[in-house]
Amino acid sequence: MPYSKFTLSRAVEDFQLSIVEGGRFFPEVPPVTPSALLQETLKETLPWAIAVSSEKARSEGILNPVLLEVKRQLQGRISVFSGEEFNVAPEAELAGYVDFLISRSPEQLFIKAPVIVIVEAKKEDLKPGLGQCLAEMVAAQRFNQQKKVLIPTIYGTVSSGSQWRFLKLEGQTVTIDLSDYALPPIEPVLSLLVWMASDG
Repeated sequence: MPYSKFTLSRAVEDFQLSIVEGGRFFPEVPPVTPSALLQETLKETLPWAIAVSSEKARSEGILNPVLLEVKRQLQGRISVFSGEEFNVAPEAELAGYVDFLISRSPEQLFIKAPVIVIVEAKKEDLKPGLGQCLAEMVAAQRFNQQKKVLIPTIYGTVSSGSQWRFLKLEGQTVTIDLSDYALPPIEPVLSLLVWMASDG
């Protein structure tokens, strides 16, 4: 079953999770200044992606440049995967393709643990993507366990490119930040992504 079949209630039930709904769960995160390359890219692609408004346009025009900037900011110490097959536990229906995935490994030819951030692209309404993103985060948690690279927290975000909603998974507890973060400006979202991908 593809990850897209998971609703939030089904993911919570299937994987015996508890939900904490609330506001911002991030600490004060150091600000990150975007490169001139990202600023110039978004100046062109942001209006185009919003006008076309398909999930693919938003992924290619906004999400991909932003995530590659995270890699650039961290001097290539992470890897960013797009549209990769991530079959972790088919018996638990944790199989299929993920929109974007960040690993704290510089290896770019294949996904290597630890997987730390899942990014789910949506056209506009973010809520239907929460279950899918959460299932992918559980898969990342299990993938890291299988590879014996244990990290306490998996982060996720559901994004239309212009709006970002964040989740974190610690053990069996998922926390959902019910605040949506707007882009532009790029700096707040970029700062959070760099923090999650580095030390978290």
